[in-house]
Amino acid sequence: MMAHRAGQTAAAHSDTAAAVPQVTPRQARASVPGPRRVPVLTTRVGLQMPAKMAYDEWERAGRQLADVLDSSSWWLGDWMVYGKDHYTDRYQRGIRAAGLSYQTLRNYAWVSRRFDLTRRRAALSFQHHAELASMPVAEQELWLDRAEQRQWTTKQLRTTLRAARQGEQQPAAPAEPSRRLEVPGSRLEWWHQAAQRLGVDFEQWVMATLDSAAATALEAIGTSAEHPEVAELKGAQDMKRLAGQRTRPVAISA
Repeated sequence: MMAHRAGQTAAAHSDTAAAVPQVTPRQARASVPGPRRVPVLTTRVGLQMPAKMAYDEWERAGRQLADVLDSSSWWLGDWMVYGKDHYTDRYQRGIRAAGLSYQTLRNYAWVSRRFDLTRRRAALSFQHHAELASMPVAEQELWLDRAEQRQWTTKQLRTTLRAARQGEQQPAAPAEPSRRLEVPGSRLEWWHQAAQRLGVDFEQWVMATLDSAAATALEAIGTSAEHPEVAELKGAQDMKRLAGQRTRPVAISA
């Protein structure tokens, strides 16, 4: 890759264009004499395309350019991973020197770490893999197989994943209607900090706290009306235990 980059840089400084696609000497000798192809030339600032080009040639050039674009995401991701692993104190300097976007490289590197070289599917794009990067390995392999066998586009994979997730989230019984409570933004931030300090999900912490307060108030007036779902919500330890349980969503906005 570095040799390729160096070649491109040299070409850019000397205003010399590189041809895409390139024909090897072996291919040139074996080809049948015919009309001379005028190549598409790449430069640092664009493409130089011949005045007359057959559709097949134009389409082939597009596929090759797309392959380079997709491959470069993997290349940059692997480059970022290597730099972070080997030059912890200097890799950001290298990123700045190359003039690349740090946030974009972080995304590339994250996907690259989630898929080692042996698990990357050449028939699928980098974006296919990015859609699955947050999943466990077994699920990644399952969806990569499906996408490859059914030749899904990235959009088709994303749509199918969304439908599958929505199907998993459908409640077994009709959910109780939720109501919106308007809360000042400063109060929300304060509550978020409290939930984070306890290490529990924010919405679960809100519901547990309110349910506990309601039970205390009802007990104070001699009414035993503790909600079944919060009968054991006593203190931060119980709220932490709830972090892994499913609860109904509550809409709270600033």
